[in-house]
Amino acid sequence: MKAQRIFFSILVIFLSQLCFAQKVETKNLKNGDLIFVEAEQENLSGAINRVTQRDKKNSFDHIGLLEVEHDSIFVLHASSKNGSIRQNLKDFYDSQKNNQNNLVVYRLKKEYQKAIPLAIKTAKNMLGKPYNWSYILNENTYYCSDFIERAFRKSQIFTLEPMTFINPATGEIDNFWKDFYNKQGLEVPEGKLGCNPNGLAASEKLTKIGFLTPLN
Repeated sequence: MKAQRIFFSILVIFLSQLCFAQKVETKNLKNGDLIFVEAEQENLSGAINRVTQRDKKNSFDHIGLLEVEHDSIFVLHASSKNGSIRQNLKDFYDSQKNNQNNLVVYRLKKEYQKAIPLAIKTAKNMLGKPYNWSYILNENTYYCSDFIERAFRKSQIFTLEPMTFINPATGEIDNFWKDFYNKQGLEVPEGKLGCNPNGLAASEKLTKIGFLTPLN
């Protein structure tokens, strides 16, 4: 019996990993899906991930909300280059994908999907705002996870949490963030409310669907 339990446990782990590794084709994307971009190791992307990563399996630095309209798919997101925009999925893919990262699709669990229509409407009303480079919440600029949290805020899908900029390896404020805020003439907003892609991905209200297949 003990051997059977061990075998069953190994099988469950294997099947769950296989499920998480599955590919998602565009035809299987749904309105309201969330698309996460895996983090790079250096620069701003690496700095974000260093202080926000929840586990070794998931490391994200960007997020967008999918809107499926007839035969077209758009990504509603706060872009560091263009502010809050509605972008064709292919253009989004080309701007975010490189040889080292993946784009990963998450979906709201069935009981929360009623929040999607209002979230998309809210997100579209936020388009045109500049990117928030301070990551301090305000009503005039948005950063990527802030944009998504606000889109779903009335349905209370995600929760704002105290932000941290502490490097787990040193136990101190990460040097990148010290320099980042010093150049803006600001103090590091340690402890202020905010959100990040890794935190949103860890929500129990989401299910990980798989990796988005290459778009040609």
